Amino acid sequence: MPYSQVVLTSFGGPENLDLRTVETLPKPAPGEVRMRVLVTSAAFTDVMIRKGLYPDVKEKPPFVPGYDLVGLVDALGPGVDGWAMGERIADLTTIGAYSQYVCLPADRLTRVPDGVSDEDALAMIISAVTPYQMLHRVAKAQAGQSLLIHGAGGAVGSAMLQLARDAGVTAFGSDVAAKHDLIRRFGATAINAEADDEEAAIRETAGAGVDFVFDPLGGESLSRSLHALKPGGMLIAFGFQNEVLGRGGSIPLDFAKLKLWDWLPNGHATAFYSIGAMRRKHPEWFKEDLAALFEMLAEGRIDPAIAEVVPLSEVRRAHERVEAGEVQGKLVLRVSER
Repeated sequence: MPYSQVVLTSFGGPENLDLRTVETLPKPAPGEVRMRVLVTSAAFTDVMIRKGLYPDVKEKPPFVPGYDLVGLVDALGPGVDGWAMGERIADLTTIGAYSQYVCLPADRLTRVPDGVSDEDALAMIISAVTPYQMLHRVAKAQAGQSLLIHGAGGAVGSAMLQLARDAGVTAFGSDVAAKHDLIRRFGATAINAEADDEEAAIRETAGAGVDFVFDPLGGESLSRSLHALKPGGMLIAFGFQNEVLGRGGSIPLDFAKLKLWDWLPNGHATAFYSIGAMRRKHPEWFKEDLAALFEMLAEGRIDPAIAEVVPLSEVRRAHERVEAGEVQGKLVLRVSER
């Protein structure tokens, strides 16, 4: 049976994403489940992978990209039990999700609860697990504390604002003016990322500083983030958008700065968060945290900001929009219908 998938032919621009037809369905190996993929996403992490700048991906093109997915159990490999045909499941794949069918280890999968839409469930996998773990596993934030997140109008940022509100943490969100309404919608104070002096804008808005800053930008932004902290505060970096977009910065230099600042007696702590590294170190945390987020979703405690749902065939344009910073919230790719 033929099916469709997107192949990255070489590292570079969106034009290197090719929609292709595969003639034969993959067969699940022992311990694997074959999924019919319903939805995946276009996220900035996928842009980094497409450009060959994501440290956790060692594969070279051609390969199928796609960091997260929600799908239906379509076939069971030998030795697999505990799953039923047609059950809805989710996983963080890193690569491989831009395909109508994919085989994955059964023990990695998380069941999606009834009553939750495909799109909302998808928004929990990387875009909500990332801020959930940064907030609760790394920062260990408590009610009454405060945070600032850059890129607050994106999928991860908007989820962080809601998680902060749920935890009783005061939130400030920095982004372009077009996304300020979304930031305020989730109970946070907006800061203009396009201000002539963003550091002054942060200081003016956040006053004496915040307990935590979450920075996906890297480069010069890291210094501004450090200066936004209260004494004893923590800077958590989780990306390198400035270098990826050609706006300065260096991934090795950013890592070096974070380590140096953490070592210096400056009253601040620093950390770098990677969802892939965290899952490898604590695989049980990923399933626990995703299940907790599904529960929050079912209870109405988190309301994902879904920017748009577009077909997989529009993957190139979707990547262009994400890279240009146009997307408010999560951009979902519909792979197949239920």
